[in-house]
Order: sequence, then structure tokens, then C-alpha cells
Amino acid sequence: MNAPDGWKQQNGVPPTDTANPDYFHKVVDCQWACPTHTPVPAYIRLIAQGRFSDAYILNRESNVFPGILGRVCDRPCEPACRRDRVEDEPVAICRLKRVAADHKDDITNRLPKKPAQTNGKRIALIGAGPASFTVANDLAPLGYECTILERFDVPGGLMRTNIPAFRLPEKVLDEELGYILDMGVDLRLNSPVGSMKSLLDEGYDAVFVGTGAPKGKELDLPGRSEGGASIHIGIDWLESVAFDHVKSIGEKVLIIGVGNTAMDCCRTSLRLGAKNVKVMARKPRSFFKASPWELEDAEAENVEIIVNHSPKSFVVKNGKLTGMVFELMEYELDDKGTIVGQKVTGEEMIPCDDVILAIGQENAFDWIERDAGLEFGKWDMPVVDEVTFQSTEPRVFFGGDAAFGPKNIIWAVEHGHQAAISIHQFCEGNPVTVRPIDELKLSSTKMGMFEWRYSNSFDGAHRRVMPHVELAKRFKDLDVEVELGFTPEQTATEVQRCLNCDVQTVFDTPLCTECDACIDICPVDCLSITPNADENTLRHVLENPALNDDQTLFVSEALPFTGRVMIKDENICLHCGLCAERCPTAAWDMQEAQIIINHVEDMI
Repeated sequence: MNAPDGWKQQNGVPPTDTANPDYFHKVVDCQWACPTHTPVPAYIRLIAQGRFSDAYILNRESNVFPGILGRVCDRPCEPACRRDRVEDEPVAICRLKRVAADHKDDITNRLPKKPAQTNGKRIALIGAGPASFTVANDLAPLGYECTILERFDVPGGLMRTNIPAFRLPEKVLDEELGYILDMGVDLRLNSPVGSMKSLLDEGYDAVFVGTGAPKGKELDLPGRSEGGASIHIGIDWLESVAFDHVKSIGEKVLIIGVGNTAMDCCRTSLRLGAKNVKVMARKPRSFFKASPWELEDAEAENVEIIVNHSPKSFVVKNGKLTGMVFELMEYELDDKGTIVGQKVTGEEMIPCDDVILAIGQENAFDWIERDAGLEFGKWDMPVVDEVTFQSTEPRVFFGGDAAFGPKNIIWAVEHGHQAAISIHQFCEGNPVTVRPIDELKLSSTKMGMFEWRYSNSFDGAHRRVMPHVELAKRFKDLDVEVELGFTPEQTATEVQRCLNCDVQTVFDTPLCTECDACIDICPVDCLSITPNADENTLRHVLENPALNDDQTLFVSEALPFTGRVMIKDENICLHCGLCAERCPTAAWDMQEAQIIINHVEDMI
């Protein structure tokens, strides 16, 4: 634990430095887990009040694309949600984000605008995906002349070409990209970049590479070349579908791979005429890369997922693909679920008309000359600083999948924010290592005796189930969005499931009389008063020992009467406010912690 300034070493754990923004930030598990640190409880409270436009704007400040991400985000916030410490299911954070996007008013007058005069700095952004658009979103309002160079005739990158319209409607994508283009960004379509050296010679002050990971991995097995016309690379095939180059597929389709791209491929196949679609997995389900909800949606559409089948060869007869041979795998797992042994127990031939390979993606930088000043390292990837996103050629920055390999949209957005800071610092002649500092603002939520300006009562409702278009209708057209969005009734229930983790229990040591009232009333036994000791001892003093070392244990200063300390397990606290309501001296208070994550505009 980090001791506050001025604390002198003595026996026991130093008092917790709650002035450090990271302390309370970490308590808001969903915001801490989100790469862009979206203030989740705050925007959920706005939705609860019917303030959809305000919730959308608050979202947009961090994640830029609430409507898009409200549909297709990988949701790192939800596994972190402390609601699952009370029950099995987290708050439907992602789907509530969509509620704000779907029900907002016209918010164009609340968005940043292009300044009357630019600063003369020219920035080239290669690839019109989420990372490049985020950089433009952050820099264009500051006067930078941002030019996005896109090889296709439409913007969006893999959001458009690899995410089917039945998951992400084009109108949602066009709307949110349009907000950024309206900031004066110059979008040049049908403009592939074939040479980094030539681009640098054009006099741009900085170049951002946001080209994604556009190359699908191959599966070089016997029969691959002979069956070529019926064997497709997943991301290339989805791209061809998106641009109407492919409009049909065989009745029996095998998908090789179990990531999110594989799920998009299998569901798209059904919409192009496939009758029998199987997803083939080499390992058990616990090793799947696809999000659980993606698997559920695929299986709801009668896609069969077959485990422990390792591809061995393609079967081609008379020049036509007729099936694949798989080795039947058996795995030995240890107590942690790690594979410690495997063996082949047999073979199986599964008939098919088409095979789609969705086994991963790679970067493709053949257009960057190796004498252009950029150093390349492992896997032929450019050497990029993980904080500044600057390459070894100071003018060139990377982000999104182009920086460190395939991740997801929300990570691409965060890369864009950080790269924009670096580009600004570079153009200003400042060290790119100098970053804006996060801030913390605390404000009491107390409105009266036992009354707070947030809903602190526990709602035992279970997670709402997203309504879907019925199966008979969803296959009629590729553009039929499957998820319908929450109804008003579902929204009203789901927002109440949020535990308001950003409303913090703030302790004022001198006011404590050590009466134990807070300890008696705490519904989860996360408080105790005890002599100070080493951290392990303190963690086991609690009625429910604080076993999650990833979450900091709160330790107060020495209490005025006995010199003991108040300790609190932040990991299981429900933020119900009962400790503050029960305290006779107001030593506990419920204060909203606003974690301010500064972006480039905050450095001006």
C-alpha cells in the first residue's frame, strides 16, 4: 500500500491514501476495467432519470462511439461488475449504453466543433477505423488538419467490413462517424497508402497508422489448394459479404475457429442460405475466445458447436470440396483448468460444401519500407511504445490492432486517445512522455437525514433478457438487426441493479467514537475496528476475510480513543450507505467520486 505524504513508518499498515485518484477509481470496478475508463455508474444514473442525451454525451467523452459500442463492445466492464458478487449476473452495462444512444435527442450542438482557424499542423491518419477516428475526434477541434486515408469507398474499417449489419446497422455506424467528420476532418476514400516513405515526403507533421489487422490466418493442410474456391478466409469473406460481392454459400458449412469472427461467419452463413452450420473447435469450450453472449446468439440460431476436433485435411473429390477430416482430441486438465496433456483418439470426416477459416488475424505492413526509419521486431510488428504509441520514427504513431495485434474496438478508442496526446505533444515540441494527470473530485451525496441523492436501496431484480427478432424473420435480410434493445420497463429495472460503486464510503477518522454501529449494521461484514498489524493479518480479521488482493484494503489513521484502526474490504462493499446512516457522528459519509480522465483537450 502507498502511504500518504508525511506518514512515518511504524508497526502495521500505513493509512490508505484516498487522495490518490487510483484508489477510488479501482473501487469502481467497471470503470477501472474499461480501457477508456467510461464512468459507468454515473451514466446509468442519468439513464434512470430519463436524461438519455446527457448519458450519451458523458459516454462519448471517453468511448467516442456509444451507439456502436452499445451493440458490439467486448464488455470488459461486465465481468468486473461487483453485482456478480451478490448474484451470478452483472449489470447489463453495454445494453444500457445502447439505451442512451437509441433514445437521445439531437446532440449535434453539444459536440466539439472545428475552430474558425486551424493551427497549421497536418496529420495523416491511415485507415478509417475506430482508432483513426478517435485521434481525429480529439485533434480536429484543437485546430489540427486531420486527413484520413482509406482504401475502401466507405469509412469504418473492420467495424463495417467484419461486423455484420444484423449486429451493427449501417445507420448507427454512419451517424457516429459523421459526428467526427463534421468537425472538419478530411476523409479521402479509395486512397490506399502504398509507401510510408512517400507519405512522409508529403510534409505531414505526424502520421497515425490505424490500419487494423487486415490479414486472416491460413490453414495449410492437405487438400487446401485443390478445394480453394470453397475454402474462405473469414475476414475476407465477411468483407466480400459486406460489399455485396458474395450473396450465397453452400448448404453445409464448417467454420474453423471459435472467436467472435467465427461467430459472425456462422451467423452470416445462415443468412446466405446455409442450412447446416457447424463451428469446429480444437479445444474444450473453456478455451473459446468468443464472448459468451456471441456463443449464445449463435446457438440460438441452431449453429452446432463441436469441441475437441482438430483439423487434419480437406477432402476434395473430382475437384470439389466434400468435407474435412478431423482428429478427435482428448485433453488432460489440471486443477486450474490448464491443459497438461493431450492425445488423439480417432478421426472423423464431416461433410461440407464450404469451409470458412476464422482462426485469427495478422497485421500486414508490406507498404512500410524497412528503410523508412521504423524498427520492426517480433512477428514483423513495428516497435511501438506501449504508453505513447510512438514508433522509432518520431513522426509515426500507431494504434488499434495495428499497434500490438488484434484486440477490439474499445481498446482501439483508448489507443486513439493516447496517441492523440502524443501527437499533440510532438507537434508542440514537448516530450511525448509527459501525460495529463488523472484527477479526483469528491462531493457529498447527503440531502437530509437518511436521504441521499442516489438510490441506495438494494434491488434484487435479476438481469433483464435482451429481446430478439424472432427466428423466422431474422434470416430474411442481412440488415435485420437481431437485438431489439431494452423496453422502457426493462430499462427501468436494469438501472436499479447498479450498486453505484462510484458513491464512495469516505471516513473521517477524528469523528469516530468507536461505537461499532457501522460494523453492526453492515450487511456484508466488510468493516472492523482492530489494532493495526501487517496486511495479511488485517485481511483475516474481518468476519468475511478480504481475500481479493487485487482490491486494496482500506486502513484508517489511528482512531482517537484507542489508537486502533478502521478497516474496510472494498471488494464486497455494496455502497448501500447504511454505515453512514447509522453513524451518530457522521464519521462515515457517502461521497460521489468523479474520476476525471484527462484527454488531449485538457492539456491546452
